[in-house]
Amino acid sequence: MDTVDSERHRIELTGYCYRMLGSGFEAEDAVQETFVRAWRTYDPAKGPLRPWLFHLATNVCLDMLRGTQRRARAMDLVPDAIPGADLGAPLPPDRWIQPIPDGRALDPADVSVAKETIRLAFVAALQHLPPRQRAVLILRDVLKWSAAETAGLLDTTITSVNSTLQRARAKLPATGEADAEVDESLLARYVSAFERYDVDTLVSLLHEDATSSMPPFTWWLRGREHIRAVLLAAGPDAHCAGSRLLPTRANGCPAFGQYVKGEPFALVVLDVAGGLITGETTYLDPGLFPYFGLPMSLGQALRTEK
Repeated sequence: MDTVDSERHRIELTGYCYRMLGSGFEAEDAVQETFVRAWRTYDPAKGPLRPWLFHLATNVCLDMLRGTQRRARAMDLVPDAIPGADLGAPLPPDRWIQPIPDGRALDPADVSVAKETIRLAFVAALQHLPPRQRAVLILRDVLKWSAAETAGLLDTTITSVNSTLQRARAKLPATGEADAEVDESLLARYVSAFERYDVDTLVSLLHEDATSSMPPFTWWLRGREHIRAVLLAAGPDAHCAGSRLLPTRANGCPAFGQYVKGEPFALVVLDVAGGLITGETTYLDPGLFPYFGLPMSLGQALRTEK
């Protein structure tokens, strides 16, 4: 197996491992380990490379998932907060579903894999499934492998694959709808209102049941009016007052790097449905910026634009 062959499969393998593990960094580690094992064991005489890579990647992910706590979103852990409630203590990074750049997990040439299967809500829902059920559901329903192909990959029978898939589908929590394409004017209004701290306009762009969360804190809000109350209470001294947003993409969704006083502050990932923002996940982790190709200072971004 040569490097060209392996790199051709990197994006789809990373997307697969990300759905299994809920972390982009762990997914890339899993893919790297998959390639190491493939270089040692692949024999072209035994069949095509792609199924062998997925077989190895599945085993790597199952090994990584042994004994670990499932990753989650705030809404999977605690009830929504009342405005004015304390943020509480932060949880460690390995408790959270982490974002991933679109370009690392979604191949634009592969239109068979829908963007919603990489959304934070869907990846979080997958974590409710036992790892082997998770693998079967991703292979069959997301990547569209046949029952026979999946059985061969997992060293099991077609009957076992079909029954496992049925159980997985029954257990998978609902994740809601998302717009396939997001109106750019909606995003422009959001950025303008965010940077001016225009609470009325910001709130007008939200669905009435919109959610807002801020990993690593379990504190989260549900509902346009609760979000409005928190924004108004924070006032002009809030972190987003006077901040700047630079666009990127995460989990098949629009996202922004938020800069405060020119320095990286948070990665904001939006869910959009019905022409309104239904979810806002604000990752308070500037360490994500290089991963998303975002500059580590706003001055650097401005120099690049020139």
